[in-house]
Amino acid sequence: MTHIYRRAVPLALGAALLLGVAAEATPAPGIDAVLDRWVESGRIAGAVALVAKDGEIVYRRAAGHADREAGMPVTEDTIFRHASMTKLITSATALALVDRGRLSLDAPVTDWLPWFTPALPDGRQPTITIRHLMTHTAGLSYVFLEPQGNAYETLGVPQGLGAEDLSLEEALRRLAEAPLFFEPGSEWRYSLGTDVLGAVIEEAAGMPLPEAVRHYVTGPLGMADTTFVVTEPDRLSAAYRDGDDVAERMADEGDLVPLGEAGVPVWPARVLDAAAYPSGGGGMSGTAGDYLALLEVIRTGGAPILSEAAARDIGTHAIGNLRAWTEGDGWGHGLGAAVLLDAEAADTPQTPGTFQWGGALGSHWFVDPAVGLTVVVLTNTSVAGVIGDFPAEMRDAIYATYAE
Repeated sequence: MTHIYRRAVPLALGAALLLGVAAEATPAPGIDAVLDRWVESGRIAGAVALVAKDGEIVYRRAAGHADREAGMPVTEDTIFRHASMTKLITSATALALVDRGRLSLDAPVTDWLPWFTPALPDGRQPTITIRHLMTHTAGLSYVFLEPQGNAYETLGVPQGLGAEDLSLEEALRRLAEAPLFFEPGSEWRYSLGTDVLGAVIEEAAGMPLPEAVRHYVTGPLGMADTTFVVTEPDRLSAAYRDGDDVAERMADEGDLVPLGEAGVPVWPARVLDAAAYPSGGGGMSGTAGDYLALLEVIRTGGAPILSEAAARDIGTHAIGNLRAWTEGDGWGHGLGAAVLLDAEAADTPQTPGTFQWGGALGSHWFVDPAVGLTVVVLTNTSVAGVIGDFPAEMRDAIYATYAE
């Protein structure tokens, strides 16, 4: 029997401090219907959805199973693997260092990583800046985005989700051996740039990436459950992937997320392994309440972790005529997220200026400043929770309910 229910438990400390939590949220049958249909069908194993409107939580729901085989239901304090939702946290940490004069967006990456000098196919080693890393315009890519047999695959460049027996520097030195795909700044391509940014942060902050993230972002916001290494495994959701009819549990010894030609290797236990290198692009886990707290801080001006200008830059288009093609037509990119430029082209009820992102292991979020909506939907099912009909149906139901 599928467990679907609401809980009146407190949110994470950060969210409780930063948001007005409604005692009884307005009924939202449209949103409930989407969650019910996907969870009861088995295509989504489990989910937590939080919606804030003008700083007040108006919808909160835990649905389905954190561990279907063990019969363990999802609760609001279930911990999910963030995968690429880590990127926003890493970007916020970098911008906190920019605010303090420890980083410069337009300085070369080699100011901090002298050995990171990937070349173009013609042998030239162009300048890659911090801004290039943050906007995915550095000339880098991901293994799964390229045809099989690509240089990343040949060199064994890790993607931050598998069972890699490497340090962060060793992983990035492999990346630096591969040729760049284009002149930095000339194209947009989703990439390992945020992993490189993580190594830059370590040098600029003078501490390991997990400590820097905790010092500048998660600590000040009380995001105690948002970490690179999960310390309470009994609260960690199992990992699932799309199956023929229902979501299938990922194999503990390693599995593949169905993306690209070869898929993305995933080792579900990586988030429990303190020896795994901290991937700034995909290595963190956390709760919906923690993540909502961060998004609300960004939406409302950045304090206490960022300047108003830095918070604004996260969701402000920063790549000129280029487009963030992972999101489809109508989307650009800022210093930490995709940014909606043309709602009609994107076929979305969201307002231009909305910024959003997701993680390949099944979760997504968006902020629409114009209507005051902040949304976090964490699932344990890849890729249905982040790509395709489920996130679109959730989005449409949320706007139908709360975007008057």
